Amino acid sequence: MYVRNRGYAVTGVVQRQAPMVKLVDTADLKSAASCKGACRFDPGSGHHHYYSIMSHYNAPFEIHVHGQVPLRADAGYEQLQEALKPLWKYAGARSLADGAASVYEEEPGIQFDAKGHMLQLCWTVRGDEDFRQSLDEMCMSLNDLAEQGAAVEVTFYDVDFDEDEADEGSESRDDFLMLFVGPTPAAIMQVQRDLLVQDVVNMMERHFDGSELGGVVAEIDKLFSQRFDALVNSLEIGKPPRGPGGSGGGHAGGGGRRPRHLH
Repeated sequence: MYVRNRGYAVTGVVQRQAPMVKLVDTADLKSAASCKGACRFDPGSGHHHYYSIMSHYNAPFEIHVHGQVPLRADAGYEQLQEALKPLWKYAGARSLADGAASVYEEEPGIQFDAKGHMLQLCWTVRGDEDFRQSLDEMCMSLNDLAEQGAAVEVTFYDVDFDEDEADEGSESRDDFLMLFVGPTPAAIMQVQRDLLVQDVVNMMERHFDGSELGGVVAEIDKLFSQRFDALVNSLEIGKPPRGPGGSGGGHAGGGGRRPRHLH
């Protein structure tokens, strides 16, 4: 089931440890979403640039984008700047260099390690729900530059919600989603599988020894193998039926708000 000769298959042993924040719907492949509509800022228009600054100043969310994406050895800065254009243009910038800085000085922002062929994201922007379209467009572009599958965490923080002053029973509009990019569907599924296995094993090790969980991992592998077979047959990635508790994103339950910064 190898799409490329890189060792990235849907089944097999976990090849690396990947960080996991919470269990997500692994079929929510934002990287496969269609790109519709145009970006809302015209880099050549001072009026639009002024509008973007004012709209972000009053934005209801602070949106944190976090992750590392291994890039092809031949991926250069100009290609990366174009791929990330939906992000820096949303922020009202006129180039990647202009928009790479986060709204928080202590965050590294958007960094390109040319020597290590790695894109590093730890970047916050003020915005609204329409930022999701920019994320979709970014993922579609990064697929062409990615060397292997990778996960990108995105957290929307409700800037108007204060836990200390909130009325009892009121909830924030915080939201969390995990996006996936990769050169092939198999590479994306491998990352999804690794994250899911790690999360399930971590949870079950509270009650069972790790050596007892081989059957659980095998069942997860079987599910991803079936999904990959279905993908090959249909030539498209579809979303499976959502059962109880199967929705991706949404409010994290039981643990309060997510930490504001993920370093």
